[in-house]
Amino acid sequence: MYTLSIIIEVVTAILLMLVVLMQSSKGGGLAGSFGGANIGTVFGVRRTSDFLTQATQWLAAVFMVLALLINLWLLPRGTQTRQSVIQSTTPPPAALPPSQQPAQTPGN
Repeated sequence: MYTLSIIIEVVTAILLMLVVLMQSSKGGGLAGSFGGANIGTVFGVRRTSDFLTQATQWLAAVFMVLALLINLWLLPRGTQTRQSVIQSTTPPPAALPPSQQPAQTPGN
């Protein structure tokens, strides 16, 4: 289920990028590169603008809802607890009793 949701999220993101790039801006924008300049002849300029605006709104809403659902319910949660570096280090060895200390050689 998690993998399917991620695939749908990626496809939605790609479609959202394409729809946003297809919209013509005041200066023409990137719409001409993707054929957006000629798309107005199919539906008419007004209907094309309405379609792209609605598609952007729907895709953005689907993207946000999927992102929330994935993060709140579908994200795999680890059952292990991690210790910090300080907690995982071993404590320094205690001082050795005098009988077990190494012998000192004269001249040191």
